[in-house]
Amino acid sequence: MTDPYGLGNESPQAFGAGSGKPRGRLLLLLPILIFSILALVFLLRLASGDPSKLPSALIGRPVPEFSLAPLSGLTAEGTPVPGLSTADLKGQVTVVNVWASWCVPCRQEHPVLMELAKESGLRVVGINYKDNPDNARRFLGMLGNPYAAVGVDQNGRTAINWGVYGVPETYVVGPDGIIRYRHVGPILPELAHEFRQKVKTLR
Repeated sequence: MTDPYGLGNESPQAFGAGSGKPRGRLLLLLPILIFSILALVFLLRLASGDPSKLPSALIGRPVPEFSLAPLSGLTAEGTPVPGLSTADLKGQVTVVNVWASWCVPCRQEHPVLMELAKESGLRVVGINYKDNPDNARRFLGMLGNPYAAVGVDQNGRTAINWGVYGVPETYVVGPDGIIRYRHVGPILPELAHEFRQKVKTLR
């Protein structure tokens, strides 16, 4: 008998031939969807008003092992500013600031760091992240240098070991070399008092 609609000769497999296409597209979109959700969570936490709420597995743990060369040509009162290593973060409360000359928020927080560097019993040091050395020196030459030491993290590996999300990011290390506090994002003037209070509890 002839099928007037021309469907009689189609095999069952033919009807299901295209059924895998939507599933394939879904699998391709799944990684993008997951990334978008994680990015949204990250941004919501940043916007929550307390950057320190971002999780850090290193709070309460020793500073990661690292050794960074100094920023070539950077001097203070005619003396080369030293690099930075794990051993340098013991003996007193230290503020470790991760920064770069290309980082716009770093410029916003820089006056706060300059004031912190004047406080007694506190040492401010920097990790220069994936930066051009000439630009980094010009940045400090123009805005001032709050850092007693600057380590150059050209490939970003040290920042990864510290758990850095992005620049700027600041850590407070106790005299025992234990990471006590972490601030994600710039330390803006309106946040400076709260940050100082965190530091004072460790002195």
